[in-house]
Amino acid sequence: MKVKVIPVLEDNYMYLVIEERTREAVAVDVAVPKRLLEIVGREGVSLTTVLTTHHHWDHARGNAELARLRPGLAVLGADERICALTRRLVHGEELRVSARPGGRGAGLAPPRLTAVRPSAAVRGHSRALPPNAGPHLRPHELLPVGRGVSGPACGVLWYRLPRPAAPLLRPSPSSSYLPCPPGDALSVAGCGLRLESTAQQMYESLTQILGTLPPDTKVFCGHEHTLGNLEFAQKVEPGNDHVRAKLSWAKKRDEDDMPTVPSTLSEELLYNPFLRVAEEPVRKFTGKAAPAEVLEALCKERASFQRAVEPLQPQARALLALQWGLLGTPQQK
Repeated sequence: MKVKVIPVLEDNYMYLVIEERTREAVAVDVAVPKRLLEIVGREGVSLTTVLTTHHHWDHARGNAELARLRPGLAVLGADERICALTRRLVHGEELRVSARPGGRGAGLAPPRLTAVRPSAAVRGHSRALPPNAGPHLRPHELLPVGRGVSGPACGVLWYRLPRPAAPLLRPSPSSSYLPCPPGDALSVAGCGLRLESTAQQMYESLTQILGTLPPDTKVFCGHEHTLGNLEFAQKVEPGNDHVRAKLSWAKKRDEDDMPTVPSTLSEELLYNPFLRVAEEPVRKFTGKAAPAEVLEALCKERASFQRAVEPLQPQARALLALQWGLLGTPQQK
């Protein structure tokens, strides 16, 4: 399988997961359906399913229009608030793009792709992919698409592909697998906003779920916030050489107008302050000792940092929304 990264809106990413043998595909977080369909046509694939990480408009607003344009399309997610949802997923459910080469549709398929319910959700859009994914997914890789049930935007699952080492979950050569995602959880050098969860829940999600994945797990974010995240990380740990090096790299990517996804979990542990709450420099910056309290203080400091660096520009955002067709022009009377 391979994953197409599709930048949309101001800083969102959609993803198109393609099974190359059957030429079937699954879309993740459809914000701009016409843009997605352009890519689907260009790739020459059959779109069978939409996976939505959570109900927020910039991740789910395109579902209804896409379902209208493609009757019979499955729209899956773990929250009833998701627009045009056709089936709500549950913990432990397994999915695949198609039942066999040449098959069609996503469906139950033990054991293929397992939906994992984290202890809580955290906000910050993430999609994770493990070892050596490059542009392609392997049977042991993870792609994040969803959040936890008790976090920022409740009602999301994460999806994990089994590692080849698990003897009972070894992939069959005749099957096609759908790797799926943690939705708004972890971003490059940062994490999401804490809106619907406690600091303790957010800490548990970041450390007990994401933090226990294989170090070479690749992380694909739902938003391009890397540059700002690293600038904040440098404020937290000015002496961290890994932050300095990654920031220099991110600035070059920004100049070239290139995505900064993916990173890897092992890299995140070196420069992401939200995964480094037990490190002395981070604790010293916040003035807190307990990990959840450190995390909560970091969230507050980051919010202040963002307001100072990037004040809201409602007129510019409104013009952008109009450009993407998210707002209608005034009707003539």
